[in-house]
Amino acid sequence: MGGTRFGQIAQPAPVVTSPARLGWRLGGVSLDRYFTRIAVFPTFLVMLGVFGMPLAFSFYLSFTGWDLHEALFSGRFVGLANYEDLLTDRVFTGALGITFAYTAAAVTAEMAFGLGIALLLNMDLPYIRVFRTALIIPMMITPIVGALCWKLLLDPSHGVFNHWIGQQIVWLGRPDTALAAIWVVGVWQSTPYVMLILLAGLRSLPTEPMEAASIDGASRRQAFWHVTLPLLRPYLLVALLLRTIFEFRAFDNIYAMTGGGPANSTMVLSMFTYLMSFVRFDFSLGAAASWLMLLMSMLICLVFIAAIRRRDAN
Repeated sequence: MGGTRFGQIAQPAPVVTSPARLGWRLGGVSLDRYFTRIAVFPTFLVMLGVFGMPLAFSFYLSFTGWDLHEALFSGRFVGLANYEDLLTDRVFTGALGITFAYTAAAVTAEMAFGLGIALLLNMDLPYIRVFRTALIIPMMITPIVGALCWKLLLDPSHGVFNHWIGQQIVWLGRPDTALAAIWVVGVWQSTPYVMLILLAGLRSLPTEPMEAASIDGASRRQAFWHVTLPLLRPYLLVALLLRTIFEFRAFDNIYAMTGGGPANSTMVLSMFTYLMSFVRFDFSLGAAASWLMLLMSMLICLVFIAAIRRRDAN
């Protein structure tokens, strides 16, 4: 028992930490804790100057009667008069209805076509990668360039579509066809965006639920409705949220193709705000319209976020 092999267990030597090293560690912990805030602070200042100050100034303008020839902060305070004028303006209320109708129609078509194309491209077929690449070309084209190309295709005198149907229709000059033409161009440009999101979701879905459904004797339609769609729901909600926000503030196609006409038939909220601010130079009314757009966009986002959280809670 006198040996140290079994009689005693050797204890490790205590580690002595010098006061200087202990202070460095404490300082390191403090620095690590605040490093993120310190690193982000310069970016925060830049973003505040680029976005925060214009937003604050536009919010100020929406409550004033500021004129272009006046000093920067010398506009008279008018309270909610600008907002009252907007809500009683027939052009603005008409633009509000057109915006909601266009957004609903465009997003519905984009989601339906995007899901259908994603399901087709998810199949392992010959040359499927070529088709995947070709179908995202509309999304890669600059929106204003794509809109101008479609404007040439719809030209009443030299357009391809009138040549095919053998009639001379002024597609962008008639109130009953102008908005439909804008809708077609928007769906053509944005459906690949939805398709990419849903295709990525389909490629990442687990195979075990589909195999279990096949073993249980479920048909393809039943497997799609009861297995694929529930698993794909998060991707559908994300695509739906993004496309709703983007279509609600649609501007490029309308500006390039119709400019809000004819007879205000394509006058959406973004086009109304642009015309008020940079054509009529009524910056106070334009600021009020832009803040109403922002509030409505935030409400739409909150609705979708609540739906996503409710799904996660279940």
